Amino acid sequence: MSVVRSHTYRVDPSDVAQLLERRAALVSAIRARHAGLSAVKLIRLEDGSYTDTWYWDSAEQLAAALAAIPSFGEAPLAMALTRDGTAQNGVLVDEL
Repeated sequence: MSVVRSHTYRVDPSDVAQLLERRAALVSAIRARHAGLSAVKLIRLEDGSYTDTWYWDSAEQLAAALAAIPSFGEAPLAMALTRDGTAQNGVLVDEL
């Protein structure tokens, strides 16, 4: 089963294009150094906030990538454009 890390945050509408660029750079950097990131999905919700869900093949791969986050200069650049952020980890239980 996939392991997921889900982030919820807000972004100023004028910063969305830049966030998408910086987020793509972060995803590419993580994929280059860590196996197991199978999908990344960003959803804009009705209230204007975003849910950013990262799917990993295993909890160990997620943990290794999280431990290495301080070595990714792309992470603070992307997250600097967000506010009111939260993050949660979970396990995919069912997918239809």
